[in-house]
Amino acid sequence: MFIIGLTGGTGSGKTSALRVLETFGALAIDCDAIYHELLASDEDMKIELAQRFPGAVNNGIVNRSLLGSIVFNDSAALLDLNAITHKYTIQNVEDKLAKWESQSGRIAAIDAIALIESGVNEKCDIVIGITAPKEIRIQRIIARDGINLQQAALRIDAQKPDSFFAEHCDYILVNTYATKDEFDEYCKRFFKNIINDGGIKNAN
Repeated sequence: MFIIGLTGGTGSGKTSALRVLETFGALAIDCDAIYHELLASDEDMKIELAQRFPGAVNNGIVNRSLLGSIVFNDSAALLDLNAITHKYTIQNVEDKLAKWESQSGRIAAIDAIALIESGVNEKCDIVIGITAPKEIRIQRIIARDGINLQQAALRIDAQKPDSFFAEHCDYILVNTYATKDEFDEYCKRFFKNIINDGGIKNAN
């Protein structure tokens, strides 16, 4: 099975790239979606969060706003949060990959902002970083999430710079395209070459 890792900051276009890989027959794994599903459903993870962050879990419901406020300016608390949530997310990813491989799946794609920091990149045959200029990302986030310019900028500034992805990824896709359709077409051409070079036939 050929596993492609996708990473990059918010607003860069990772999700678009992941959906393009689905058209090649890849299993698409969105780690952000998994994380939110686990916050809602995984009782073991909630117990660990409640023990480390008292008051952050009430009646089985994780108070994401409170959790965010706790870790926002506390690097040690953020490391602890990531250690807990990454553990459960990685296990979920491993389960999905194992099931896909047992079904003779040939291509899988993992989309994660913290792909490298969490160690998930070690499961990938190649890692692709997707970047875009800060100004473009800000406008995309504002349009997508309905937040203001300052909130969007703070969100970006809290994440890894483009230089981090350039250092740790096998390939970099720069998404300066004006429309999603243009970026999708670029991704289709790029992934077609990658899959062919890897000796992996389109699963469709």
